[in-house]
Amino acid sequence: MSIQAATPYLILGGKAREAIALYERAFGATTKNVQRFGDMDGSCPEAKRELVMHAELSLDGATIMLSDGAGEGAASAPVGDARVSVALAADDESKARRSFEALAEGGKVVQPLFAAPWGGLFGVVNDSFGVSWMFNVTTK
Repeated sequence: MSIQAATPYLILGGKAREAIALYERAFGATTKNVQRFGDMDGSCPEAKRELVMHAELSLDGATIMLSDGAGEGAASAPVGDARVSVALAADDESKARRSFEALAEGGKVVQPLFAAPWGGLFGVVNDSFGVSWMFNVTTK
């Protein structure tokens, strides 16, 4: 087996549309694809039709995918012992700061951006959907 890529897939328990809007604003993400449950199954219940079955976003060439989950609302979001953070490697300090601040609105700053001992900036923010974002910014 040869792994070609590892792409974060966020399960947002009924909040995917709101997350897409935040990531478009915070990162300047481009939404490449959105498929709703109703698009794929005309017989699905009305309450489920507009929920996001699958979406793909591009963040300056990097990809994240997301979904509302099984389409049953917040209860469908998986719960487990593992916690995952999306680690971002960036090279534009001002853009990284804007993204970090946008994610912090309604979220929680875990570690403010600071001059890391390995060089560059590092910080962690949990957005309003509970997704943890680790920023590692190479500075010139």
